[in-house]
Amino acid sequence: MTAHAITLETDSPSTVAVSSEGLDRAAAILEAAVEAGDISAGTMIVARNSAIILARGYGRLRPEEGAPTVSPDSVFLLASITKPVTACAAMILVDRGELSLDDPVSRYIPEFRGWDRDQIHVRHLLSHTSGLPDMLPRNTELRRAHAPLSAFVEGAVHARLLFHPDTDFRYQSKGILLAAEIVERVTGKRLRDFEEEEIFAPLGMAHSALGLGGMKIADTVWCGTSLQENTDGRRFGANSPYWRDMGHPWGGMHSSAPDLAILLQMMLNGGEYGGTRILSPAAAAAMVSDHNLNLRAPWGLGWALRDSRVWNYFGELVSTGTFGHVGATGTVAWADPERRLSCIILTNQMVGQGHLLRRISNAVAASVDV
Repeated sequence: MTAHAITLETDSPSTVAVSSEGLDRAAAILEAAVEAGDISAGTMIVARNSAIILARGYGRLRPEEGAPTVSPDSVFLLASITKPVTACAAMILVDRGELSLDDPVSRYIPEFRGWDRDQIHVRHLLSHTSGLPDMLPRNTELRRAHAPLSAFVEGAVHARLLFHPDTDFRYQSKGILLAAEIVERVTGKRLRDFEEEEIFAPLGMAHSALGLGGMKIADTVWCGTSLQENTDGRRFGANSPYWRDMGHPWGGMHSSAPDLAILLQMMLNGGEYGGTRILSPAAAAAMVSDHNLNLRAPWGLGWALRDSRVWNYFGELVSTGTFGHVGATGTVAWADPERRLSCIILTNQMVGQGHLLRRISNAVAASVDV
């Protein structure tokens, strides 16, 4: 499917009651991190009221002299920002009546049985309460062998649960993997193809794909600040062809900051953008509501919430209803519904357990005249 020509409009910060000086301070933090060598590439987009009010790019696609410079629409490996997009795919099926959040996972994956597995529902996969592990014990071994995604699915199906479902919260990539497997079994399509047809192309996200989507690694941003890699890094690391095009639904999506701004705006608009409806208003609202109230571990369906236990990468100044996600490659995307504000910061290395991303996010949030 050919992507539609849909883009966010641009506007001046002052028109939407945002301080230009404040946004410049936020961008200066990102620029300084590149100049200091903490990261070698970074982009950021800030939007308010459906209009982009800041778009900056710093550094080079590869950490070497002469490499192409980064632009605001450069493509990054998102890492775990992939997860809420996988959840969006599942929620499209919920909207169509082809999937229920309260169905047991075994309804769609019959081999997923034994030791409380029958008690794990689809919603537990999306809210990190299933008891499945984040990574498999054989994760490195499988990656070293260039195992197909189906081998990870098999490992997740038979993985030992860490706790009884819906009794605890534990961030879990393998739960998202099984949610993706359900999408594929229900639709009969690869998740990467379903997302392209149902999300990326309709929204005009032309620089987005699960896996490489035909893009060349050389045309994307290098993960990390050094070109030096050991044998395992070259074979299955973040810049290897295997890992970049595997299409793993917990961390294998590529995208640009402007594309993610469209995705966040779709969520802020209740599932619609540019005349294109991706999710029903009910599904969009459900995705950014807390589904773990009984555990006091706030999380939506795929989307992290401001007070989620695992991280705070959105900064301390965003409003209560803020949702988004972070990626281990040094990426964050968040939207603040109260202020109609969204911010995407894509870098190529996590700095100080999110210290850099929080500082920039705080400066962005502080720039808004509520």
